[in-house]
Amino acid sequence: MDFFVIDGGLPLRGTVRVSGSKNAALPILVATLLTDDVCIIHNVPDLRDIRTTVRLLEQLGKSVTHARGTVTVRPRRKIKTRAPYELVKQMRASVLVAGPLLARFGRAQVALPGGCTIGLRPIDIHLEGFRRLGAAVSTEHGDVVLTADRLSARDIRFRFPSVGATENLMMAAALIPGATTLRNAALEPEIADLADFLTRMGARVTGAGSSTVVVHGVRALHGAEHWVIPDRVEAGTFLLAAAATRGDVRLVGAWAEHLTALIEALRRSGARVTDGPGGLRLRGTMCAPSPIPAFPRTCRRRGWPTCASPAGAPASARRSSRIASCTPRSSRGWGQGSSRTARRPPSRASPPSTGRRSWRRTSAPAPRSSSPASPRRARR
Repeated sequence: MDFFVIDGGLPLRGTVRVSGSKNAALPILVATLLTDDVCIIHNVPDLRDIRTTVRLLEQLGKSVTHARGTVTVRPRRKIKTRAPYELVKQMRASVLVAGPLLARFGRAQVALPGGCTIGLRPIDIHLEGFRRLGAAVSTEHGDVVLTADRLSARDIRFRFPSVGATENLMMAAALIPGATTLRNAALEPEIADLADFLTRMGARVTGAGSSTVVVHGVRALHGAEHWVIPDRVEAGTFLLAAAATRGDVRLVGAWAEHLTALIEALRRSGARVTDGPGGLRLRGTMCAPSPIPAFPRTCRRRGWPTCASPAGAPASARRSSRIASCTPRSSRGWGQGSSRTARRPPSRASPPSTGRRSWRRTSAPAPRSSSPASPRRARR
């Protein structure tokens, strides 16, 4: 599908269940390569990248079933250590198979990943980490080949907090006896969810969600059952859509701790966001107009979206909230004074009383007044 046609103009109201996180489900599915036992993953969304990962696992030797949001991974035959280019080129996350294959079999051959429209995103941070663990990196017919007789637990610092590199090395470290420390690691919730799954499989991971992750690896991992976290990107999209249309939407299964910055921004803009036991609820409001530099009345008539402060707040708090959250960027350069006059932009009819005049006179200047307190004004 090349585009969507949306017939909007009405507030969004209702209840929607947030899907499982695709970015969390992908590395968790790949981590099933670390064992021959059965792994059951719940709350997996039915998306193209998930289906590509399922086919990739099947090509490598796993038996995979995906029904009603649950993926069951079983052993079928001997695992291959080469990921086929036909699947790897479709999805960037395919490079994550390198960590489990290298740690378990001592060899991994993966084509350079594709499937990303964001731009050039090389995997050099991944390869630097594997080298630090003791792997040799080479290329063969356009593929990256990783080999190692034995990997060793090390202290590794990423030069950039790459999500994929953090996940890749976490999975490899889970099968390396000893403590592998990853510094400047990614902080995303998906990292913590992968750490939870690796812990269920028998490894011990501490610090996930912080900049320092320590993986205490073991010689063999076992199967596990796991529930994928909700998709924070999907939940955030619904919150923004409800706020923009001044709607009333309940998000079943959404986690507020994954959306703290967005929720705070929505509350500052006037939307009412509440966190309950079943998820989140957002109720949008309309911005109340006030004199400049606050929200202009004419813009409200044109249907500008939510900006008002929460109902029930004191009048003084509501006015200050409107000024803080609804002031246009361009008006901030008019001055920093507390009075309305200090923030008013200069005009030809009311020039500033001090400073060099930069406007053009339209007529002769008025005669000077004998009173020093009278300001100079240009005659119309």
